[in-house]
Order: sequence, then C-alpha cells, then structure tokens
Amino acid sequence: MATTAQGLWACMLVTWLLCLCASVHAWPGVVTHVSDGDTVWVQPLQGGEAHKVRLLGIDAPEICQPWGPQSRAALHAVLQGQVVEVRARTRDTYGRLLAQLTRQGNDVGAWMVGQGYAWSYSYKSNAGPYEALQLQAQTQHLGLFSDGRALQPRLFRKRFGSCHTPGS
Repeated sequence: MATTAQGLWACMLVTWLLCLCASVHAWPGVVTHVSDGDTVWVQPLQGGEAHKVRLLGIDAPEICQPWGPQSRAALHAVLQGQVVEVRARTRDTYGRLLAQLTRQGNDVGAWMVGQGYAWSYSYKSNAGPYEALQLQAQTQHLGLFSDGRALQPRLFRKRFGSCHTPGS
C-alpha cells in the first residue's frame, strides 16, 4: 500500500496525464440542481441549456442507500447556486458529461472523498484519483467511513439495482 505522499504524487501524475491525453472543454456555470452525491445540473454562464454533469473520479452512495441522502445534502450545501468551473472530458453511457468541477479553485470531487461523502472511483486494480484522500478519511472515520456496513455504490447496484428515477 502506498504512503499518503506517494498516493498524492500518483494522483497528481494521473491527473496531469489525463489532462495531456484527453480533450478538455472548460467553462463556467451555475449549479442549478443536485441530484445525488456525484451528479449535478450546471447552467453555463454564457447561456444555453443546463447540462447534467457526473463528477469525474468519485462514486457517491445511491440516493436510496445509507449515506446517499447525506452525500447529496453535502454536495448541495457547497454547490447549489454556486459558480463552478466545469472541465468536461466526455459523456458516460447515460449521456451525462463526465467532468471535474472546481469551486473557487477547489476540486469538489476531492472534497467529497476527503470529507467521507464518496469513494474514490476505482476500476479493476486502479484505486482511483482520490485514493490518498479516501485513506485519510477512512483512518479518521469521516462520514460514510465511520460506518463499517457502508457499501460501495457499484456493489449496492449489483446487489439491489439502481434507485435513480429518470430525469434525476
């Protein structure tokens, strides 16, 4: 297991490489709705339709699972009505923009994981971009990491299915 410094370094390196390799479209907007702990609607400041945005690099509890409402409430408290910078990369299979959001220069995904409201999105053997922050939150028993029964959303969906309603 990597030390915190090694984990942060690896996280920064992966982020830097993603920025080099991926086409990023950045724009400012206002958060008009928070669906859950990792999905928001953002209205571009230059006008046009609001976009459904999935925060890149995190996986928050489903709204119907334990810690789902708390995760949504935390994201709502920091983003609702706020101006954010959207760094969009692509769309997911549900048509949502996959993007990093920053508010006042702070990475919102990092904040969600660091406060214990989401997991660092992992895939196969990759622990995800916020692994070091997740380890810190787990060590400090913050948020959902204080609950030994907390279930990662992908495992929850596999066991119980999704609880999202269309349009949320």
